Amino acid sequence: MQDFSRFVREVPDFPKPGILFKDITPLLGNPTAFHRVIDEFARHYKYEAIDVVAGPEARGFIFSTVLAYRIGAAFVPIRKKGKLPY
Repeated sequence: MQDFSRFVREVPDFPKPGILFKDITPLLGNPTAFHRVIDEFARHYKYEAIDVVAGPEARGFIFSTVLAYRIGAAFVPIRKKGKLPY
């Protein structure tokens, strides 16, 4: 598996002291790196019979929707209670 850590910026004390925020904006802004991340995910699940990819809200939506598309699966968003009508 490739190392993509150089595309993840670490922001100390954000959003509050003691938290080390992992900013994936550089990864998302680099089409080649982003494609390779998705390819790595897809390769990992190549021989699995996956019908649905569930993704947590916020940054999880970014990767899980593209992965679902890439492997031909449905996507289900996971959000906090009350954020979706169903």
